[in-house]
Amino acid sequence: MPATILIVDDEKNTREGLALALEEEYEVYMASGAEEAFNLMDAEVFDVVLTDLRMAGKSGLKVIDRAIALPNRPICIMMTAYGSVETAVEAMRRGAFDFLTKPVSLEKLEILIKRALQSRHIEEENVVLHERLDKKYSFDGIVGNSPGLTDVLDKVKLVAPSKATVLLEGETGTGKELIAQAIHQNSQRARQAFVPIHCAALAANLLESELFGHEKGAYTGATERRIGRFEAADGGTLFLDEIGEIDASTQVKLLRFLETRSFERLGSSKSVSVDVRLVCATNRNLAEMAKRGEFREDLLYRLNVVTIHLPPLRERQEDLPVLLNHYIDYFAEENELEPPELSEGALRLLRAYRWPGNIRELRNFCENTVVLKRGNQVTEYDLDPKYHNQAVAVAMETPTLSSSPTLSKEENEKRLLRNALIKANGNRTHAAELMGISRRTLHRKLIQWPELDVHK
Repeated sequence: MPATILIVDDEKNTREGLALALEEEYEVYMASGAEEAFNLMDAEVFDVVLTDLRMAGKSGLKVIDRAIALPNRPICIMMTAYGSVETAVEAMRRGAFDFLTKPVSLEKLEILIKRALQSRHIEEENVVLHERLDKKYSFDGIVGNSPGLTDVLDKVKLVAPSKATVLLEGETGTGKELIAQAIHQNSQRARQAFVPIHCAALAANLLESELFGHEKGAYTGATERRIGRFEAADGGTLFLDEIGEIDASTQVKLLRFLETRSFERLGSSKSVSVDVRLVCATNRNLAEMAKRGEFREDLLYRLNVVTIHLPPLRERQEDLPVLLNHYIDYFAEENELEPPELSEGALRLLRAYRWPGNIRELRNFCENTVVLKRGNQVTEYDLDPKYHNQAVAVAMETPTLSSSPTLSKEENEKRLLRNALIKANGNRTHAAELMGISRRTLHRKLIQWPELDVHK
């Protein structure tokens, strides 16, 4: 659908000439003055309003004022034969996109309209993107209501509006970057950049350049000046993931930034000041590293102004069913497939699993389940042997923890053994492998519970 343009000019030849030049590419409307333009803007939605400045009756500045006040605000371009800096400044102050002097160059006008429409498209995309980010990283968008997660979110709500440096602690895959994004998105910096960098992914010399930038000739291969992540994040938030991996030299520069809010690019002695909020994350014990001399103690004090510990998934048992359903639905929608349902047996085994990869591993499990499962239900017999092995280990080795709170340890173990035999079609060697036990142990269990031997 072509863009719509309203041409407002009290000179008939001018407005009709412009309309003739533009109507092949755009849907063009014309108005001979401000009042007629007001009526058209009330009845139609325009992408661009091209208005003369001086007209009989109300001026083009009044047309701009009315256009800017509309719910679907068009882009305004001013035309005038009385070109001056003062007029241009006033038109731009009122909200005009740009300014042209008469006689209007059609080539310049067409270029200006295309640039204006492109700018409008980018602006609309940014609005949509920010709305999606607001929704994705809102507190309502973080799934779960376990006490551990609730405590994390309570702290995030308190710290997000502040300028305080935040240190996120937790195992790999617990969602540290998601929480960092939530802190940024719920702060006054939400409309500025969120710049992440994984410190462990870069060698020490590359990391320092990546963070602080470098001047041309700072080192071999530095053929031009490059700004670093700190400058890119000016006004916003810089997220340093795996902060425990940075080397001693970078630690010194980071400490200096936290003390002075300034730094120097590699190869330069000029100080650069930026307004950056720092959020860091680690899966290591920085306090222990500091005791061993592997991490600067003074830097640690600067980083952990506010420390938030993210609990591993195994400590969020209450959240597991909700998370599984959430990500199964998410990946089903993404792949345009029907989401399969987890049976009680499958959910029981997944509850007993320790999830060493935490949320990241659970996401992968859900995506794999959605993509590879062709049916409306996933049962315990569809699950990988590792889930069966973990459940058996829990039932046999941990008296206080069973895969179902309503069954005794012995009943849970019997059920898991029977399920393994069914999955293995009665093959005892295969069943023993599924459970991670020896065939001799399995044979001893079947002597104890002969009713479990499904092929006897």
